[in-house]
Amino acid sequence: MTGSYRNFTVAIYARAYEVTQMADLDWLRTRFDVMQRWIKVDKVYLETHRDGVMPDEAGLLQAKAFFADRGVRTSGGITYTINERNRFETFCYSRPEHRQKVREIAEFTARHFDEVILDDFFFTNCKCPACIEAKGERSWSDYRLALMTGAAQELVLEPARAVNPNVEVVIKYPNWYDHFQGCGFNLETQPPLFDRVYTGTETRDPVFGMQHIQPYEGYLIFRYFDAIKPGGNGGGWVDPFGSMLLDRYAEQLWLTLLAKAPEITLFDFRSVQQSIAARQRAPWQDGRSEQLPRLGIGFDFDAALAPVIAPDGTWPEETTIAAAAGYTFDQVDTILGELGTPVGVPSYKPFHSDGEDFLHNYLGMVGIPIDLRPDFPADAPTVLLTQHAAADPAIVDKIMANLRAGKNVVVTSGLFRALQGRGAPGHRIDDIVELEVTDQKASVKDFLIGWFQVYHAETGVLIPHVRYYTNDSWELISGMTQTTGHPMLQDADYGGGHLFLLTIPDNFDDLNQLPAGVLDRIRQVVAGDLYVRLTGPSQVMLFVYDNDTLIVESFLPEPVTVGLVIDAAAGGVRDVVTGEALAGRETHDWRNQPTGEAVVEVEIAPRAYRVFRLGA
Repeated sequence: MTGSYRNFTVAIYARAYEVTQMADLDWLRTRFDVMQRWIKVDKVYLETHRDGVMPDEAGLLQAKAFFADRGVRTSGGITYTINERNRFETFCYSRPEHRQKVREIAEFTARHFDEVILDDFFFTNCKCPACIEAKGERSWSDYRLALMTGAAQELVLEPARAVNPNVEVVIKYPNWYDHFQGCGFNLETQPPLFDRVYTGTETRDPVFGMQHIQPYEGYLIFRYFDAIKPGGNGGGWVDPFGSMLLDRYAEQLWLTLLAKAPEITLFDFRSVQQSIAARQRAPWQDGRSEQLPRLGIGFDFDAALAPVIAPDGTWPEETTIAAAAGYTFDQVDTILGELGTPVGVPSYKPFHSDGEDFLHNYLGMVGIPIDLRPDFPADAPTVLLTQHAAADPAIVDKIMANLRAGKNVVVTSGLFRALQGRGAPGHRIDDIVELEVTDQKASVKDFLIGWFQVYHAETGVLIPHVRYYTNDSWELISGMTQTTGHPMLQDADYGGGHLFLLTIPDNFDDLNQLPAGVLDRIRQVVAGDLYVRLTGPSQVMLFVYDNDTLIVESFLPEPVTVGLVIDAAAGGVRDVVTGEALAGRETHDWRNQPTGEAVVEVEIAPRAYRVFRLGA
C-alpha cells in the first residue's frame, strides 16, 4: 500500500530483538513488504534497548536508511527493562550503576533520532535493600512517585537533550492508569516535563485477560490523557495479545481512533507478522495469548481478505495480523473526518487517586459517555464523582459550590461512604444530606421506579444498604427484597441543585445485570445534559461528539435494538455511512403530555458500530 490515511498516521514499533535482526536486509525486506501490502505505514519506531539487548550502531543506521528509502520515517524507542520475562523486572533507580546505564541508553538513542519514545516500562517495582533504605518511612507510592520524576529529568531528558537539542522525548503510559502511583508513573509531574505523552489503549480480553480491562477503556484512557496534556497526546498503542476473538483486536484499533488519536502504533514488528491463514475460523484452542484465532463474530473476514482469497477459498500464508489492521483502518478512515471533538459526562479523578478501581470503564460499558478529567469541572451542569474524588481534601466544598449554583452532582456509594463523617462542621457531606452507606448488604433482583414500575434482573445484584430520612431525600430507584427496599438511586435537594447518590454493586460487573429500564433511568440522571442518550441493555456504548455526530457500538454477540433519546425538534438521525434517515417517536409523560424528547430505534449488528448525525 502507498500513501497515508486521511485522518491519522500509522506506526509500527520494532523491539530491539527485531531491530538486531534487521541487519539481514533480505529478512527485513521480505517482512516489511508483506506489512505494506496491508497497511499504509508512515513511521517505524526502532528500539535501542530492551532486556539488555541493544542493536549495534551500524545495523541501526542501516535500518534507518532502509526505511528512509521507502519514504517511512523512523524514531527511536527505549524499553527500560532488565528482564521483561521476570515479572517485568525494571531498572533499579536507587543503584548508581543502573542509573548510569539508563543515562547512557538515553544518550545513545538521542544521538540517532529526533524523536524518542519510552515504552511503558519507565516505572520501578524494585524492592531491593537499596530501595528499602532509600524509601525510609514513606509509602512505596510516595517514594516511587518522587524517584521516577527525578529519574525522568536527570537520567533521560537532560542527557538526551544535551546530546541532541532537537530531540523530542515521549513517554508512553500503559493501560493500568488507576494504579500508576504504586510503581512511580507520575501523571502530575511527568507530562509537563516530556514533549508528549502516548497512550496504551490495549485492552485485550476482559474475561480471559489477566487485567480484566473493560473495552471502553480503549476510548476513555486516550481522552483522559488528552485532558492531562491537551494537544500533547501523541497517539494510541495496541497489541494483538490476549484476545480471544479477532474482533477484539479490531475493536481496540477503532476505539483508539474513535477517541481521535492522531497516530496509532501497532506493537510490534514481530506480532504484526503472525499468520492467521493457518487458523481459518478455528476456535481458540492452544491457549497461547500471543496468537489470535480467526474466529470472529462481527469481523468481516471475506471483505478484509478478499484481495488474496484463492478460488478454492483458501488464504495464503502471508495473510497476517496486518491484514486485520489494514481492513480496520480503511473502514474507520472513511468516517473519522465526520466526527467532531468527543464529549461526555465530566468526571473528576485527582492525580494519584484510587478507590472503585476502573469504575468509569464499567459505566461506559452500560452506555454512559464519560469525560475523565484531572481537574474538577466546576462549570459542568452535571458532574459524576466516584470514590477517586475523595483524594481531594476540598471535594465537599466543591460539591456544595456546584449545588448552590443550581447544578447536579452524582456521587457513587463508594465516594459517599469515604466522605461520611469526614471534615469540619459545615464542610461535611452529611451537611448536604443525612444519609448513610451502611455495612449491611442486600442481594436484589427486582427494582422499583416510581410507584408501580418493576423491573426484574435474572441474577441477584449485591449492593450496600443506604439508610436515609424519609422526605429529606427521595428514592428514584429502589432494589426490592420481599417486603423492603434498598436505594439504588437517591435524590437530595441542596441550595437549588441536586445531589444524586448512585449505589454501585459490590461486583462492578453486576452493573451489566441491571435491567434495561433501570439503566435507562440512571442514564437519564447521569447523562441527561447531553444532546443524546441511550436506552436499552448494557454492553452497548455511546460516543458523543460536539458536532451532532454520535456512534453506537455493541459488544453483544447478537443483533440488538437500542433507543437514541434526542430533542424532539431534531426529528431523527441519519446514518453517516449509508445515508439512511431514521425518524424519532415523540415520548409522553405519565399525564400523556409531550416530554419534548423523541426516541429513535436503531439496530446494531453483533460486535459492530454505527455512526449517526443528529437531524432527519
